[in-house]
Amino acid sequence: MGLPGFYLRRVYSLFRGEVLVLPSRVAVFIFALAVLLLPLFSQDPYLLRILIFTSIFAILAASWDLLSGFTGQMNFGHALFFGVAAYCTALLNLRLDLPPWISIPTGAMGAVLAGLIIGIPCLRLRGTYLALTTLAFPIILMGVVFAIPDITGGELGLSGIDRLSTSRLSDYYITSVLMLGLGFIMWKITDSKTGIILHAIREDEVAVRSSGINTTRYKLLAFCLSGFFAGIAGGLYAHIMRTAGPSTLEVALSFQIVIWAVFGGIVSIYGPIAGVFILFPLLEFLRILPKIRMLLFAFIVLLTLLYMPQGLIPWLRDKIEKECPRCKIRNVATRKSCRICTAELD
Repeated sequence: MGLPGFYLRRVYSLFRGEVLVLPSRVAVFIFALAVLLLPLFSQDPYLLRILIFTSIFAILAASWDLLSGFTGQMNFGHALFFGVAAYCTALLNLRLDLPPWISIPTGAMGAVLAGLIIGIPCLRLRGTYLALTTLAFPIILMGVVFAIPDITGGELGLSGIDRLSTSRLSDYYITSVLMLGLGFIMWKITDSKTGIILHAIREDEVAVRSSGINTTRYKLLAFCLSGFFAGIAGGLYAHIMRTAGPSTLEVALSFQIVIWAVFGGIVSIYGPIAGVFILFPLLEFLRILPKIRMLLFAFIVLLTLLYMPQGLIPWLRDKIEKECPRCKIRNVATRKSCRICTAELD
């Protein structure tokens, strides 16, 4: 078969060794295939629109988990990153006529700057004090937005932004591929040495600092990375909606992000993504019952968290997989010994 056959065998070997070994990874692979192949079965504009926003908010929820889930830096004002990027993207597109493929990443860099501005004064705060401080920042920025309507558009916001692409189907594939790609990047970050340090900071920051690690630098890095990924979501939202307004900075959006992430399961990246893909379409579907829509939504969320306090996805994963007590590698629940170190599994 020659060189192509060699590479095909390598890809198959990698796929079998990295994906097929765990049910959770197989589920993620099937989910990615379903997202990419869905337009082959339906191109209903309303359905595509719902899934476009679902992908955008999935990036946003995963970015919150990267900061608050893994480092324990509880951010109740995550909409700040989203709103800053939306406004920066809109201004770059309207004032400088930059296309979306330039305005979105540049707007995300504005969110990174916001992450630095928030992160530096918040480094010495923890728990409730940190949460309340982060909650104050989007409220302050909203006041700034109203104070300079000539630049920000005031209460009406900025409108007339260029479309993300020429068709709804193209919008769907751009947002879906970015959601899958950025979700994978965030997962790889948390699965790397940096992710281990971030997780250690969450568990015991004093112990991490005493081991010689500069926790300040890593917490700032978490704020900046979270801001960047949330900024990408904000830029996409601005070009899809063709407007950027105060709604992107609302406190309600920040709490919505927390609900999505906690429902799906924090400290996982894919948990918040799954939470958005379950809750956001569900809320749209419940529009057929407008009078009790929010009541049913709240009941479903509370019932899930009552019986699955760690979140839906970790609860399901623990049902089908076991963690090795020696090497901490996850295995299929039916195995009697670890696939890596051969230790006996409980």
